[in-house]
Amino acid sequence: MATEKKKLEDELRLFQEEQEQALGLAGKHQWFEPVPRRFLAKDKGTTTLLFGGLTMVHDYLVEGALTGLGYRVKHMDCPDSESLRFGKEFGNRGQCNPTYFTVGNLIKYLNHLRDVEGKSKEEIIGNYLFVTSGSCGPCRFGTYVTEYRKALRDAGFDGFRVLLFQQTNGLKQASGGESALQLDTSFFVSFLKAVLLGDILNALGYRIRPYEVEKGSTDAALARCKQFLYDALTQRKRLILTLIRCRKELQAVRVDRTKVRPKVSIIGEFWAMTTEGDGNYQLQRFLENEGAEVEVQSVTAWILFLIWAGRYDTRKRISLREADSGHHGLKGKNPALRLRMLALADRGIRAIFQTYARLIGLRGYHLPDMEEIARVAHEHYNNQLRGGEGHMEVGKLILNVVKRKVNMTISVKPFGCMPSSGVSDGVQSLITERYPDAIFLPIETTGDGAINVYSRVQMMLFKAKQAAKKELDEALTKKGFTEETLPRRSKYTDPLRASRHVVACTAANTVYDIPSGFSGRFSFRKRDVENVN
Repeated sequence: MATEKKKLEDELRLFQEEQEQALGLAGKHQWFEPVPRRFLAKDKGTTTLLFGGLTMVHDYLVEGALTGLGYRVKHMDCPDSESLRFGKEFGNRGQCNPTYFTVGNLIKYLNHLRDVEGKSKEEIIGNYLFVTSGSCGPCRFGTYVTEYRKALRDAGFDGFRVLLFQQTNGLKQASGGESALQLDTSFFVSFLKAVLLGDILNALGYRIRPYEVEKGSTDAALARCKQFLYDALTQRKRLILTLIRCRKELQAVRVDRTKVRPKVSIIGEFWAMTTEGDGNYQLQRFLENEGAEVEVQSVTAWILFLIWAGRYDTRKRISLREADSGHHGLKGKNPALRLRMLALADRGIRAIFQTYARLIGLRGYHLPDMEEIARVAHEHYNNQLRGGEGHMEVGKLILNVVKRKVNMTISVKPFGCMPSSGVSDGVQSLITERYPDAIFLPIETTGDGAINVYSRVQMMLFKAKQAAKKELDEALTKKGFTEETLPRRSKYTDPLRASRHVVACTAANTVYDIPSGFSGRFSFRKRDVENVN
């Protein structure tokens, strides 16, 4: 038996050698990821943490929050086409856009440090490190960190440190070992504050900007608010007075809510729908320039989804016949306590968010109900499939149509994104058949297909403009007004006002919000109405 086994092993080894010789791989070795120098506590004062990947508001405020905890932090600029070029030059073939753009953006910055600021390779490797997100899943996301190291090595920065933030296991060295970052209550509270404030500022910007009278006034006010909040987070001050100060800045922006703007929701793969640069062809600003009001997804919603997933999985495991002793199982734990703690975390995050929102003036904004999304999506998409945003894309589209939340939904994802493409190009086709009023557009980004994407968006946006105009006409008829006799009242030009939700179009909701029998002049601008005909 042993002789036959040895003979078989010899044959396999000979076959391997012959194949390596035929493929030109003789003498070469597979990729090996060496253990880099660790990030120790003694290096805290001399090491700069580089990060990026959320919206520019989020990245800026996270920098302020971590700076307030004593870290040296630098958020990188939003990835652009040059970042994509660097990523494709040094990365493996067949990666998706988030990898190319993110690692390319990092290499571009490191090249800037070396070639422009004159820092040596040793100084860069010794005094900088990169923090990124990691997780497992049905796509290549779990292997990204190795791709980063390969690209960094080929770009001349072999040994550059990468810290991997696991969504379920905390922050660790990408190749093993604990990070010097202190993941204590202060860290998580500071980070959470930055995320919540970033979501709130983004929501205000996308709500006000389409209706501003003076172009650029919203962005100018938001820039001042960002600086106020950054300073408060850096100095670890209480945020109440700062948020009130921000509200006064935003209150000064003049708006005209009579403009007929179709509301467009952007959903899809997390990075593609969040980035504001060339990674999604600057889709948010393109839609606004085309006359739409954009609804973006919040990072807070992703945190709430992770909490929901923890509660869902725990409830499922409680019903198992035997003790669940898996790596994330319940053996030796208190599942009832775990459920209570997760429920408390959900309520706490929502309470803090709404407190900040009220102070700064974000009215009528509701974080998504994760149980409702899961319930409406379950018939079409299994709630236990967690790739990408899982069932949330399906649930969001259904609720957008049923509750008339938006006039149009765009699902954006990198080319070849397995979880999101399977949802949008597969399951969503059934959803649009069952809900024929849905105006839905799935688009994939490759980094060089902007013209094609813009053309498709414009064609579908024309339908959304017609739908918004129809909602306005119906509102005028039901309230007994015409465009010429519609009353005027100063409070309807308040930039922070949120009209009662009836339909998607903000202008139509403004009409519904006018008390019956109210008199005065309040006419829609003819030019804006004609633009949607």
